[in-house]
Amino acid sequence: MARRRQLYEGKAKILFEGPEPGTLVQYFKDDATAFNAKKKGTITGKGVLNNRISEYLMTRLTEIGVPTHFIRRLNMREQLIREVEIIPLEVVVRNVAAGSLATRLGIPEGQRLPRSIIEYYYKNDQLGDPMVAEEHITCFGWAATQDLDDIVALTLRVNDFLTGLFLGVGITLVDFKLEFGRLWENEEMRIVLADEISPDNCRLWDAKTGEKMDKDRFRRDLGKVEEGYQEVARRLGILPEAGPRDMSGPESMQ
Repeated sequence: MARRRQLYEGKAKILFEGPEPGTLVQYFKDDATAFNAKKKGTITGKGVLNNRISEYLMTRLTEIGVPTHFIRRLNMREQLIREVEIIPLEVVVRNVAAGSLATRLGIPEGQRLPRSIIEYYYKNDQLGDPMVAEEHITCFGWAATQDLDDIVALTLRVNDFLTGLFLGVGITLVDFKLEFGRLWENEEMRIVLADEISPDNCRLWDAKTGEKMDKDRFRRDLGKVEEGYQEVARRLGILPEAGPRDMSGPESMQ
């Protein structure tokens, strides 16, 4: 594999310099973390599955007019993306009470919310990604009011579409996290969907049994973590024919 310069390594992905200006190569790892990286492990084949699942969902969203950073998948673990200026926010959509929302507010896990809730978290691992309000976001210049309006509009469209898509294959979209970036084209800027959409950052439950098919299986030591991710891919019709076989990582150049 061609040598290329590594630009960034996160908990689940590595970013490399792309083949053309304004592009990056996003590599999906099998590493898994939870509770702000206090719990670490490996989910065999996760990177392969997340690459395929995120490709599929980003492509479907592009088809309905949601702008994304995704260009195309390169191989089993890598995809070509547009280079964007990441907005330091995690935008969380909650449709059903689970996780920290259930804990914070004492709501029984699994209770459907009267309406979808959007929450913002400041992307800062050292601070534990604290929840913030719109006032914090605009005050500290992380995003302008117009940026937030665009983010909310896109988030609601994504939620409506993905809720229906997953329900069509027997999966409840409980909650999920999105990230956005600023894409500069000449002198114009627009907000686009970035990062990934996968069982790493979505809570996905079987619509009939409530069985978890996402990273909560790792967080809560429920076992059969790989099988959960595989089941999501299988229902979406994108499980690699040869299975989520491993492949060696790219050779980076510092």
